[in-house]
Amino acid sequence: MTRADFSDSLYRFPTRMKQKIILTGIQPSGALHLGNYFGAMLPAIQMQSLGQAVYFIADYHALTSITKAEELRRYTFDVAAGFLACGLDTGKTILFRQSDVPQVHELAWLLSVVTPMGLLERAHSYKDKIAQGAETSHGLFAYPVLMAADILLYDSDLVPVGKDQKQHLEIARDIAQKFNDRFGEVFKLPEPVIREATAIVPGVDGRKMSKSYNNTIPLFGEEKAIKKSVMGITTDSTPMDQPKQIEGTTLGQLMQAVNAEAYKDYVAQAATPGVGYGDLKKRLLEEITTKFAPFQEKYRHLQAHPEEVEAVLRDGAERARALAMPIIEKARRATGLTK
Repeated sequence: MTRADFSDSLYRFPTRMKQKIILTGIQPSGALHLGNYFGAMLPAIQMQSLGQAVYFIADYHALTSITKAEELRRYTFDVAAGFLACGLDTGKTILFRQSDVPQVHELAWLLSVVTPMGLLERAHSYKDKIAQGAETSHGLFAYPVLMAADILLYDSDLVPVGKDQKQHLEIARDIAQKFNDRFGEVFKLPEPVIREATAIVPGVDGRKMSKSYNNTIPLFGEEKAIKKSVMGITTDSTPMDQPKQIEGTTLGQLMQAVNAEAYKDYVAQAATPGVGYGDLKKRLLEEITTKFAPFQEKYRHLQAHPEEVEAVLRDGAERARALAMPIIEKARRATGLTK
């Protein structure tokens, strides 16, 4: 991992795109952690000044994996409050719950009538989840159709994706083109904005930080929980009196992510005889505490005032529906549902 993985230039955007609609979906699948912040939240917040940002919390999609109502409500709040706490500007960004714009399901049905089965059967995400033991369901199989509706409903111009997610947008473009071929020009074909580098944040065991690996460092957890995670980072058995090789390790990569300017000094500290891994973990914990303390304070405020989050989501839904209605009406007329 290089420092560029966490730079401001994670995506290569075309120039002169102030009026472009940039669409991103965030699935509420669990408590937020540092991997979520550097891998998805920070890039999304950086993009909000590059065009009209339209960000939805994909609670319908989450139902393919979340089975408890209270968990879905909690995780949805966590995403909304987390983004607001970390700097999302609602003056620049439309933030809303996917389920607050029911037109997305009407459009998903209209798209489904032109979607070939073979296109869905070739979806990598479906095959991967089945291979990992996920229960087969129509929702999981038809996931790309709902995703296409998410993208097309808001007349999106640009959809930022990682290289491993490019197929999702390709499927949406294929479905849109088939609809246009059958019913006339209704949908614009959105363009992918491919991430130049993938910010893969390591978890405490060295693997990619993920809730499924139970190796996360909480973004908004209690102080004790964050400290326990950081002090539990896996290291080697280099003796205290010998220099520690920090470059390329979990400790080094996390320091690069949290405070790139302090990284060189951190490497020098690690190479100093008598400095142990415990000392290096405490230094990393200090950097994490310093960086995220303002976000955590704002998050605690929003937890105590959930009505503020709800007001943002209601306003975002109203603005999103205003974007969606002309598109769904155009699709209805094209198919003959309305005149």
